[in-house]
Amino acid sequence: MTMNREKDINREDSRDKKDSAFIDHVVSLRRVTKVTKGGKRFSFAAFVISGDKQGKVGLGLGKSREVSMAIAKATNRARKRMIEVARRGSTIPYEALGKHGASTVVVRPASKGTGNIAGGAVRAIMSAAGVEDVLTKAVGSSNGINVAKATMNALAQLRSADRIALLRGKTVKELIKGS
Repeated sequence: MTMNREKDINREDSRDKKDSAFIDHVVSLRRVTKVTKGGKRFSFAAFVISGDKQGKVGLGLGKSREVSMAIAKATNRARKRMIEVARRGSTIPYEALGKHGASTVVVRPASKGTGNIAGGAVRAIMSAAGVEDVLTKAVGSSNGINVAKATMNALAQLRSADRIALLRGKTVKELIKGS
């Protein structure tokens, strides 16, 4: 019996360590009202960005009758839908443009020490992904969810030099030479 308890405690410790590796940002929390025949029914919608500051980031939307359940659902979805972000030092390798709906986001690399020049959801995504020096501009719709999805589309387009070399069947030195 005591061995089972120890295993359970160890499992909980490892789960806590996994969870603590992630940084979660609640971007928006809205109260949603559904009007029914019997009156108004309130629920909550949470939009969460989760990342490990090591190049993995995801976003999720959760809805529930309670705030804590909505945030928990959104966090779980964000952690399940993570993408790998290519980085070069503390910035991104090159400029990228992402679109979603009427939102367009331009993401540009910046020199060391510039900081995270971004607003709202874009800033949360960059900090969760571990990108410290970046310039961004959101054009078009300013809807937070669409801007965040456009940012994720831009980051998904990025490839590291190692990845490009692997896809082309060359070494990184051959890519740089141009042969």
